[in-house]
Amino acid sequence: MAITSGTGTGPSTQPAARRSRRDARRFLSSPALIYLILVTQVPFALTIWLAFTNWNLLRPASAGFNGLGQIVRNFRRILTNPDFLLVIWNTIYLTVAVVLITFILGMLFAILLEKPFPGRALARTLLISPFLLMPVASAVLWKNLMLDPSFGLSAWAMQLFGLQSVYLVQEAPMLSIIAIVSWQWTPFVMLILLAGLQSLPADTREAAWLDGAGPVTMFRFIILPHLRRFIEIAVLLEVIFLLNIFGEIFVITSGGPGLQTTNLPYQIYLEAFSRWNLGTASTYGIVAIVLANLVIIAFIQVLRQKRKEMA
Repeated sequence: MAITSGTGTGPSTQPAARRSRRDARRFLSSPALIYLILVTQVPFALTIWLAFTNWNLLRPASAGFNGLGQIVRNFRRILTNPDFLLVIWNTIYLTVAVVLITFILGMLFAILLEKPFPGRALARTLLISPFLLMPVASAVLWKNLMLDPSFGLSAWAMQLFGLQSVYLVQEAPMLSIIAIVSWQWTPFVMLILLAGLQSLPADTREAAWLDGAGPVTMFRFIILPHLRRFIEIAVLLEVIFLLNIFGEIFVITSGGPGLQTTNLPYQIYLEAFSRWNLGTASTYGIVAIVLANLVIIAFIQVLRQKRKEMA
């Protein structure tokens, strides 16, 4: 016969205690879960519903659910739009270019900051600062203080080398957006890779140095394989956020000249708040969600294939 202690903590009470702790954890996490559902799934469900409508805010009578045929017409409308492929290309081009630039610069800065030197804390703080700026504030800073053709830093640099000052936003709009977004997102990649470098055991490096490994060999066969998981996390998170770039385009180029810098988020804004077509804008939103998921799935498949090859 089982004997329980007088404190009531015997075997018969342990399952009840575990259930009580589990229920307490669920109760404490439920407000955060409810908030997450409200701010993510409710707008998503509303987007799906609006895609089944032909609602134009200038025509209030057009509101209402129109069935499956309406969403088919909305998709046909955007897929036959001659600007659709250009918008998709701009979105992919901007994302890929920024990811490549930020990865290269982030890796270089992480390697430099990983070594101790006087003023390293100050240098690290200054390099992190661009990521702490709001996108709109960053865009205003670049547009007025850096790229202005009259008194911007770019104009001063061109005159310093005897070149004629040009408005880079007008001459190379997409490259300007890529430079600004890369400047803001390089610290994000740098922080993740720096954390990975600091987790590399010193014994591993010392053993490689003793075996005669040079800097290139050390980076290729020791550092890069160790940072593989950190690179995966950095690239995956950055791609998700870069597919939603809007503030910089809105402030600096407004999607122009023409449609040269119009990506999917800005196209959704134009449909919803310039043309007032909520049905078409919601359909573009579904396309943006599908594109983001396709990119993530392709990225995960590549990672799985690499892991199989390494195994």
